[in-house]
Amino acid sequence: MYLGLEAALGLLLLASALIALRLKNLLAAAVTLSVFSFISALIYLVMGAVDVAFTEAVVGAGITGVLFIVVLFHTSRRSID
Repeated sequence: MYLGLEAALGLLLLASALIALRLKNLLAAAVTLSVFSFISALIYLVMGAVDVAFTEAVVGAGITGVLFIVVLFHTSRRSID
C-alpha cells in the first residue's frame, strides 16, 4: 500500500546505519544511531504497528540515545597507539 514510502524509509535506514559505522566521532555515531531508531519507528508506524513504533521511539531513539551520550561524556579521551 505504501511501497514507495517504505522503500524510501528503508534506504534512509540503510544510509544511517552505514554512516554510523563509518563515523570516527563517537558522539556523532550515537546521534546517528538515534536517527536509525527513529527511522525504524517510522517504518513500524507505516506498517501499522503503532504500539511497536511508540516503544521504539521512546526506548530506541529516546532513552538509549540519551544513555549513549551520557556515557560518552563520562569517559576520558585518550588514544591507543
